[in-house]
Amino acid sequence: MNLKVRLSVMSFLEFAVWGCYLTCMGIYLSKIGMGGHIGSFFATQGIVSLFMPALMGIVADRWIPAQRLLGYCHLLAGVFMILAAWYGYQQGNQAEFVVLYGLYSMSVAFFMPTIALSNAVAFYALTSAGMDTVKQFPSIRVFGTIGFIAMMWLVDILDFEQNQNQFLMSGLISMLMFFYTFTLPKCPVVKDGEKRTFVEAFGLQAFTLFKQKKMAIFFIFSIFLGVSLQITNGFATPFIDHFKMIPEYADAFGVKYPVVLYSISQISETCCILLIPFFMKRYGIKIVMLIAMFAWVFRFGLLGMGNPGSGVWMFILSMIIYGVAFDFFSISGSLYVYKTTDHSIRSSAQGLFMQMSSGVGATVGSFAAQALVNAYTGADGNVEWTLCWYIFAAYALVVGFAFALIFHPKKEEIIV
Repeated sequence: MNLKVRLSVMSFLEFAVWGCYLTCMGIYLSKIGMGGHIGSFFATQGIVSLFMPALMGIVADRWIPAQRLLGYCHLLAGVFMILAAWYGYQQGNQAEFVVLYGLYSMSVAFFMPTIALSNAVAFYALTSAGMDTVKQFPSIRVFGTIGFIAMMWLVDILDFEQNQNQFLMSGLISMLMFFYTFTLPKCPVVKDGEKRTFVEAFGLQAFTLFKQKKMAIFFIFSIFLGVSLQITNGFATPFIDHFKMIPEYADAFGVKYPVVLYSISQISETCCILLIPFFMKRYGIKIVMLIAMFAWVFRFGLLGMGNPGSGVWMFILSMIIYGVAFDFFSISGSLYVYKTTDHSIRSSAQGLFMQMSSGVGATVGSFAAQALVNAYTGADGNVEWTLCWYIFAAYALVVGFAFALIFHPKKEEIIV
């Protein structure tokens, strides 16, 4: 089979695992009385991202080839996710948070490293084949987003967003991925003389970048933006789903298929990737990051103003804007870090960027969003969703203005 096809299938399966539950888990948790714990479930991804990818990276470098470790991690992630589904099925609405959360957390702990491992496998395979990774990898990675969207749609069409079957599907795909990894190109472990120290493996030397004012400001704002990342993942679909309790919206398409509606966000994300080179070259990092920050303002604000009926266009526009909000931050930020750091610490600097945004920022965002939603949940269980979205929008607005006033890259760094 053609190498790019093999790697594209790997990418499809990798993100299909995630797409089964990431955007709809909140609906299921609300169903079984764990709506107050949604933030904890999503925060787990940020917490494990602080150390598990780096830890598995050490193992892949020194002892177990990356493609084999990718399979083992998926095997364990799949087993724990299937156990979570089985427990949810057995206990129904009587499921205990500690048990379900424990099984889910173990699965996520082994899944999160697989994103970096799958990238490592792809980069090594392409390089070994004499291909340009910069040109070839994006067309492979896009199949990951396609896999994510496909599972979102399938879960919604099958009504699995309402129950534990979303976990079961995710676990089964992880098991399939385990078997598929035996067909992937072999990756070597490094020779003794090339082994990295624990400090290097965990990217700790990149923390010296905080001595530079511009980089310290950039990484701090990466945390602030990372806060926004998990808010809609955790609460957008439960918010849309709550409209089914309102008679005039009960039969609306978005209420019947909230995950399909939400998938417009991922479709937009795929398209917006293509806009980044143009905007980065024309406007530079500061303007591009500001566009992302103010896109979050509209993302949250439109959710607060819209509804599945006459206001559904606001929901759709919010989903489209997500592509700008996410891509212009995460991908442009990675490019900026790459361009402005010394080649000797570029990899660890990328790791630091991910730790700040997807680790610290996403964790804080998950807990903070949950606290806000809990604070505006009445005794009858109804949430003042509109007010919550407006508060999220106000937060993004303050971050945007602060960034505009504080972050001043050198002129030669503005265009990267």
